[in-house]
Amino acid sequence: MQVGKTNALRILDAHKIPYEILAYDNEDGQIHGTAVAEKVGRPTESVFKTLVSHSGNNLYVFVIPVAEELDLKKAAKAAGEKKIEMLPVKDLQKWTGYIRGGCSPVGMKKHYPTFIDRSAETLEKIAVSAGKIGMQMELPPGRLAEAVSATFTELVK
Repeated sequence: MQVGKTNALRILDAHKIPYEILAYDNEDGQIHGTAVAEKVGRPTESVFKTLVSHSGNNLYVFVIPVAEELDLKKAAKAAGEKKIEMLPVKDLQKWTGYIRGGCSPVGMKKHYPTFIDRSAETLEKIAVSAGKIGMQMELPPGRLAEAVSATFTELVK
């Protein structure tokens, strides 16, 4: 499979952050997190999804394990908001430049406050979307946090 550089990978390269590309076949349309984890041969605990939420005009990015569910109360607390909601999928590309299934925490149109679930801190490497469907990037969680100025916190139910 031909793998081109995505904006997310170019940013990691610019910051001299090492990563490994994990490409997978998405012809079957199975692009949800647990299917992706299986396709790239990684345990679901080490494959993370990128979720975008909002409170009014403020957007926030949350990176959590693919098999888990974002706890909106914990997410709001982390973001310093009373309440947050998930960004509608139809608005994802407009605000981030990414589409569902290919949304990377790195390289969005603007930098949004980013939070990574604390469980990532115990792992040597985690995989997140590299910015397009069919492509994940695996890197140390601390280096991902460095690339997007993220905070580790409790985010899942």
